[in-house]
Amino acid sequence: MSIDSKYLNMFRKSVEMGAIGASKFIGKNDKIAADQSAVNFMRKELNKIEMRGKIVIGEGEMDEAPMLYIGEELGSGNGQNLDIAVDPLECTNFVAKNLPNSFSVLAVTEKGNMFSAPDTYMEKIAIGKNLPSKLVDLDFSVKKNIQNLADAKQTEPSKLIACVLKRPRHDKIIEELEKMKVKIRFISDGDVSGAVSVADDNSPIDIYMGIGGAPEGVLSAAALCCLGGQIQTRLVLETNQIDRAKKMGVEDIKMKYELNDMIKGDVIFCASAITKGDMLDGVKVVDKEYYVSSLIMHKDNKIIKKTKNTYNM
Repeated sequence: MSIDSKYLNMFRKSVEMGAIGASKFIGKNDKIAADQSAVNFMRKELNKIEMRGKIVIGEGEMDEAPMLYIGEELGSGNGQNLDIAVDPLECTNFVAKNLPNSFSVLAVTEKGNMFSAPDTYMEKIAIGKNLPSKLVDLDFSVKKNIQNLADAKQTEPSKLIACVLKRPRHDKIIEELEKMKVKIRFISDGDVSGAVSVADDNSPIDIYMGIGGAPEGVLSAAALCCLGGQIQTRLVLETNQIDRAKKMGVEDIKMKYELNDMIKGDVIFCASAITKGDMLDGVKVVDKEYYVSSLIMHKDNKIIKKTKNTYNM
Protein backbone atom coordinates (compact mmCIF):
# COMPACT_ATOMS: atom_id res chain seq x y z
CA MET A 1 0.00 0.00 0.00
CA SER A 2 1.22 3.48 -0.87
CA ILE A 3 0.89 6.80 0.93
CA ASP A 4 -2.00 8.75 -0.60
CA SER A 5 -0.60 11.24 -3.10
CA LYS A 6 -2.72 14.03 -1.60
CA TYR A 7 -0.33 14.16 1.37
CA LEU A 8 2.74 15.29 -0.58
CA ASN A 9 1.78 18.96 -0.82
CA MET A 10 0.45 18.94 2.74
CA PHE A 11 3.82 17.82 4.06
CA ARG A 12 5.58 20.23 1.72
CA LYS A 13 3.63 23.07 3.28
CA SER A 14 4.55 21.78 6.75
CA VAL A 15 8.30 22.07 6.12
CA GLU A 16 7.78 25.42 4.40
CA MET A 17 6.01 26.69 7.52
CA GLY A 18 8.92 25.38 9.59
CA ALA A 19 11.36 27.23 7.33
CA ILE A 20 9.37 30.46 7.59
CA GLY A 21 9.24 30.14 11.37
CA ALA A 22 13.01 29.67 11.61
CA SER A 23 13.71 32.43 9.09
CA LYS A 24 12.44 35.02 11.54
CA PHE A 25 15.62 34.43 13.56
CA ILE A 26 18.24 34.33 10.79
CA GLY A 27 21.37 36.10 11.99
CA LYS A 28 19.98 36.87 15.46
CA ASN A 29 22.41 34.56 17.27
CA ASP A 30 19.59 32.73 19.07
CA LYS A 31 19.47 29.12 17.90
CA ILE A 32 17.01 28.08 20.63
CA ALA A 33 14.44 30.70 19.60
CA ALA A 34 14.93 29.79 15.93
CA ASP A 35 14.37 26.09 16.64
CA GLN A 36 11.32 26.81 18.79
CA SER A 37 9.78 29.01 16.11
CA ALA A 38 10.34 26.32 13.46
CA VAL A 39 8.69 23.73 15.73
CA ASN A 40 5.68 25.94 16.43
CA PHE A 41 5.04 26.72 12.76
CA MET A 42 5.56 23.10 11.65
CA ARG A 43 3.42 21.57 14.42
CA LYS A 44 0.51 23.91 13.65
CA GLU A 45 0.56 22.88 9.99
CA LEU A 46 0.95 19.15 10.68
CA ASN A 47 -2.07 19.22 12.97
CA LYS A 48 -4.23 20.50 10.09
CA ILE A 49 -3.62 17.32 8.06
CA GLU A 50 -6.30 14.63 7.90
CA MET A 51 -4.16 11.78 9.20
CA ARG A 52 -3.35 9.71 12.23
CA GLY A 53 0.28 10.75 12.47
CA LYS A 54 2.86 9.85 15.08
CA ILE A 55 6.37 11.23 15.58
CA VAL A 56 8.87 8.34 15.63
CA ILE A 57 11.93 10.56 15.21
CA GLY A 58 11.71 13.97 16.79
CA GLU A 59 13.42 16.38 19.11
CA GLY A 60 13.41 14.49 22.39
CA GLU A 61 10.98 12.93 24.85
CA MET A 62 7.55 14.07 25.96
CA ASP A 63 8.90 15.93 29.00
CA GLU A 64 11.01 18.03 26.64
CA ALA A 65 7.93 19.52 24.97
CA PRO A 66 7.16 21.98 23.39
CA MET A 67 9.52 20.32 20.93
CA LEU A 68 8.02 17.83 18.45
CA TYR A 69 8.68 14.85 20.70
CA ILE A 70 8.93 11.12 20.04
CA GLY A 71 5.47 9.58 20.41
CA GLU A 72 3.58 12.84 19.81
CA GLU A 73 0.36 12.28 17.86
CA LEU A 74 -0.45 14.73 15.09
CA GLY A 75 -3.25 15.35 12.64
CA SER A 76 -7.02 15.23 12.76
CA GLY A 77 -7.24 11.64 14.00
CA ASN A 78 -8.73 10.49 10.68
CA GLY A 79 -7.01 9.32 7.50
CA GLN A 80 -3.94 7.14 7.02
CA ASN A 81 -1.82 5.88 9.91
CA LEU A 82 1.58 7.49 9.28
CA ASP A 83 4.98 7.51 10.99
CA ILE A 84 6.81 10.83 10.80
CA ALA A 85 10.45 11.84 11.25
CA VAL A 86 11.05 15.55 11.73
CA ASP A 87 13.93 17.95 12.03
CA PRO A 88 12.18 21.34 12.00
CA LEU A 89 15.56 23.08 11.97
CA GLU A 90 18.55 21.18 10.62
CA CYS A 91 21.65 23.25 11.49
CA THR A 92 20.42 25.56 14.23
CA ASN A 93 23.78 27.34 14.39
CA PHE A 94 23.63 28.17 10.68
CA VAL A 95 20.37 30.06 11.12
CA ALA A 96 21.61 31.83 14.24
CA LYS A 97 24.78 32.96 12.42
CA ASN A 98 23.24 33.42 8.96
CA LEU A 99 25.34 30.70 7.35
CA PRO A 100 24.28 28.64 4.30
CA ASN A 101 22.68 25.18 4.22
CA SER A 102 20.04 25.16 6.93
CA PHE A 103 16.79 23.30 6.30
CA SER A 104 13.44 22.26 7.69
CA VAL A 105 13.04 18.53 6.98
CA LEU A 106 10.58 15.67 7.42
CA ALA A 107 10.01 12.14 6.15
CA VAL A 108 6.85 10.03 6.26
CA THR A 109 6.12 6.31 5.92
CA GLU A 110 3.12 4.14 6.65
CA LYS A 111 2.83 3.05 10.26
CA GLY A 112 5.56 0.62 11.32
CA ASN A 113 7.74 1.19 8.25
CA MET A 114 10.33 3.58 9.72
CA PHE A 115 13.21 2.69 12.02
CA SER A 116 12.61 4.47 15.31
CA ALA A 117 16.22 5.44 15.91
CA PRO A 118 17.20 6.60 19.39
CA ASP A 119 18.72 10.05 19.69
CA THR A 120 22.31 8.79 19.69
CA TYR A 121 25.27 8.79 17.32
CA MET A 122 25.37 6.61 14.23
CA GLU A 123 28.11 5.49 11.84
CA LYS A 124 27.17 6.19 8.23
CA ILE A 125 28.46 5.56 4.77
CA ALA A 126 26.49 6.65 1.69
CA ILE A 127 27.03 6.56 -2.07
CA GLY A 128 24.98 7.54 -5.09
CA LYS A 129 22.75 5.73 -7.53
CA ASN A 130 23.47 3.22 -10.29
CA LEU A 131 26.26 1.54 -8.34
CA PRO A 132 26.60 -2.16 -7.38
CA SER A 133 25.16 -3.19 -4.02
CA LYS A 134 27.57 -4.06 -1.20
CA LEU A 135 30.22 -1.88 -2.84
CA VAL A 136 31.03 -0.12 0.42
CA ASP A 137 30.70 -1.32 3.99
CA LEU A 138 31.24 0.09 7.46
CA ASP A 139 33.51 -2.86 8.24
CA PHE A 140 35.77 -2.17 5.25
CA SER A 141 38.76 0.10 5.68
CA VAL A 142 38.55 3.62 4.30
CA LYS A 143 41.09 2.57 1.68
CA LYS A 144 39.00 -0.41 0.53
CA ASN A 145 35.77 1.62 0.35
CA ILE A 146 37.43 4.36 -1.69
CA GLN A 147 39.19 1.94 -4.02
CA ASN A 148 35.98 -0.05 -4.58
CA LEU A 149 34.10 3.13 -5.41
CA ALA A 150 36.83 4.40 -7.71
CA ASP A 151 36.91 1.06 -9.55
CA ALA A 152 33.12 1.05 -9.95
CA LYS A 153 33.23 4.58 -11.34
CA GLN A 154 36.20 3.71 -13.54
CA THR A 155 38.32 6.50 -12.13
CA GLU A 156 41.15 7.15 -9.70
CA PRO A 157 40.71 7.79 -5.95
CA SER A 158 42.23 11.24 -6.46
CA LYS A 159 39.26 12.15 -8.70
CA LEU A 160 36.70 11.32 -5.99
CA ILE A 161 35.17 13.81 -3.55
CA ALA A 162 34.27 12.67 -0.04
CA CYS A 163 31.98 14.62 2.28
CA VAL A 164 32.97 14.47 5.96
CA LEU A 165 31.62 16.22 9.04
CA LYS A 166 34.51 18.25 10.48
CA ARG A 167 34.96 16.70 13.92
CA PRO A 168 38.00 15.39 15.85
CA ARG A 169 36.43 11.91 15.85
CA HIS A 170 36.97 11.80 12.09
CA ASP A 171 40.69 12.53 12.14
CA LYS A 172 41.62 8.96 11.16
CA ILE A 173 39.14 8.94 8.26
CA ILE A 174 40.49 12.28 7.07
CA GLU A 175 44.08 11.04 7.34
CA GLU A 176 43.29 7.97 5.21
CA LEU A 177 41.47 10.05 2.61
CA GLU A 178 44.40 12.44 2.38
CA LYS A 179 46.83 9.54 1.91
CA MET A 180 44.79 8.46 -1.11
CA LYS A 181 44.64 12.07 -2.36
CA VAL A 182 40.83 12.04 -2.23
CA LYS A 183 39.33 15.53 -2.31
CA ILE A 184 37.43 16.31 0.89
CA ARG A 185 34.35 18.50 1.24
CA PHE A 186 34.15 19.40 4.93
CA ILE A 187 30.84 20.32 6.51
CA SER A 188 30.59 21.83 9.97
CA ASP A 189 27.02 20.72 10.67
CA GLY A 190 23.95 19.18 9.04
CA ASP A 191 24.78 15.71 7.91
CA VAL A 192 21.37 15.12 6.26
CA SER A 193 22.34 17.39 3.37
CA GLY A 194 25.82 15.85 3.37
CA ALA A 195 24.54 12.30 2.98
CA VAL A 196 21.84 13.23 0.47
CA SER A 197 24.35 15.11 -1.71
CA VAL A 198 25.85 11.80 -2.94
CA ALA A 199 22.71 11.16 -5.00
CA ASP A 200 22.04 14.73 -6.13
CA ASP A 201 22.72 15.08 -9.87
CA ASN A 202 23.95 18.63 -9.32
CA SER A 203 26.41 17.70 -6.57
CA PRO A 204 30.00 16.57 -7.12
CA ILE A 205 30.05 14.50 -3.90
CA ASP A 206 30.81 10.80 -4.45
CA ILE A 207 30.73 9.42 -0.91
CA TYR A 208 29.67 10.48 2.57
CA MET A 209 31.30 8.86 5.59
CA GLY A 210 31.61 9.32 9.33
CA ILE A 211 29.59 9.52 12.53
CA GLY A 212 26.59 11.80 12.96
CA GLY A 213 23.16 11.77 14.56
CA ALA A 214 21.01 8.64 14.29
CA PRO A 215 17.78 10.57 13.58
CA GLU A 216 19.55 12.37 10.73
CA GLY A 217 20.66 8.97 9.44
CA VAL A 218 17.05 7.83 9.07
CA LEU A 219 16.05 11.10 7.39
CA SER A 220 18.96 10.63 4.98
CA ALA A 221 17.82 7.07 4.27
CA ALA A 222 14.33 8.34 3.43
CA ALA A 223 15.74 10.79 0.89
CA LEU A 224 18.11 8.24 -0.63
CA CYS A 225 15.22 5.78 -0.89
CA CYS A 226 13.60 8.23 -3.33
CA LEU A 227 16.79 9.28 -5.11
CA GLY A 228 18.18 5.77 -5.59
CA GLY A 229 21.34 6.07 -3.49
CA GLN A 230 22.74 3.65 -0.92
CA ILE A 231 23.39 4.06 2.79
CA GLN A 232 24.58 1.74 5.53
CA THR A 233 24.50 2.69 9.21
CA ARG A 234 25.25 1.35 12.68
CA LEU A 235 24.32 2.82 16.06
CA VAL A 236 27.10 4.15 18.28
CA LEU A 237 25.83 3.71 21.83
CA GLU A 238 27.24 4.74 25.17
CA THR A 239 26.72 2.21 27.97
CA ASN A 240 23.94 4.31 29.49
CA GLN A 241 22.09 4.44 26.15
CA ILE A 242 21.80 0.71 25.52
CA ASP A 243 18.70 0.09 27.66
CA ARG A 244 16.82 2.96 26.05
CA ALA A 245 17.74 1.74 22.58
CA LYS A 246 16.42 -1.74 23.42
CA LYS A 247 13.18 -0.24 24.75
CA MET A 248 12.77 1.46 21.35
CA GLY A 249 13.01 -1.92 19.61
CA VAL A 250 16.74 -2.23 18.91
CA GLU A 251 17.47 -5.95 19.41
CA ASP A 252 21.04 -6.12 18.09
CA ILE A 253 23.00 -3.04 19.12
CA LYS A 254 25.84 -3.92 16.71
CA MET A 255 23.60 -4.46 13.69
CA LYS A 256 24.45 -2.78 10.39
CA TYR A 257 21.32 -1.20 8.92
CA GLU A 258 20.85 -1.17 5.18
CA LEU A 259 18.48 1.25 3.47
CA ASN A 260 15.56 -1.19 3.56
CA ASP A 261 16.08 -1.83 7.27
CA MET A 262 15.47 1.84 8.02
CA ILE A 263 12.76 2.65 5.50
CA LYS A 264 10.26 0.05 4.25
CA GLY A 265 7.66 0.55 1.55
CA ASP A 266 6.57 3.95 0.34
CA VAL A 267 8.08 7.19 1.66
CA ILE A 268 7.61 10.93 1.31
CA PHE A 269 10.55 13.28 1.92
CA CYS A 270 10.30 17.07 2.05
CA ALA A 271 12.94 19.70 2.77
CA SER A 272 12.73 23.50 2.64
CA ALA A 273 15.78 25.73 2.78
CA ILE A 274 15.95 28.39 5.48
CA THR A 275 19.29 29.92 4.52
CA LYS A 276 20.54 29.46 0.96
CA GLY A 277 22.10 26.06 0.32
CA ASP A 278 23.79 24.01 -2.38
CA MET A 279 20.47 22.55 -3.52
CA LEU A 280 17.89 25.25 -2.72
CA ASP A 281 17.48 28.99 -2.26
CA GLY A 282 16.79 30.19 1.26
CA VAL A 283 13.67 31.97 2.50
CA LYS A 284 13.34 35.45 1.02
CA VAL A 285 11.10 38.10 2.53
CA VAL A 286 9.74 41.02 0.53
CA ASP A 287 7.32 43.20 2.49
CA LYS A 288 4.99 40.57 3.99
CA GLU A 289 5.58 37.92 1.35
CA TYR A 290 7.75 34.89 2.09
CA TYR A 291 9.34 33.05 -0.86
CA VAL A 292 10.27 29.45 -0.02
CA SER A 293 12.18 26.82 -2.04
CA SER A 294 11.63 23.12 -1.39
CA LEU A 295 12.69 19.66 -2.50
CA ILE A 296 9.79 17.20 -2.43
CA MET A 297 9.90 13.47 -3.19
CA HIS A 298 7.37 10.62 -3.20
CA LYS A 299 8.93 7.21 -3.83
CA ASP A 300 5.98 5.20 -5.19
CA ASN A 301 4.78 8.04 -7.41
CA LYS A 302 8.34 8.58 -8.67
CA ILE A 303 8.15 12.29 -7.88
CA ILE A 304 11.38 14.22 -7.36
CA LYS A 305 11.02 17.93 -7.87
CA LYS A 306 11.99 21.34 -6.60
CA THR A 307 9.28 23.89 -5.96
CA LYS A 308 8.99 27.58 -5.16
CA ASN A 309 6.00 28.90 -3.21
CA THR A 310 4.91 32.27 -1.86
CA TYR A 311 3.05 33.01 1.37
CA ASN A 312 1.57 36.32 2.45
CA MET A 313 1.91 36.49 6.23
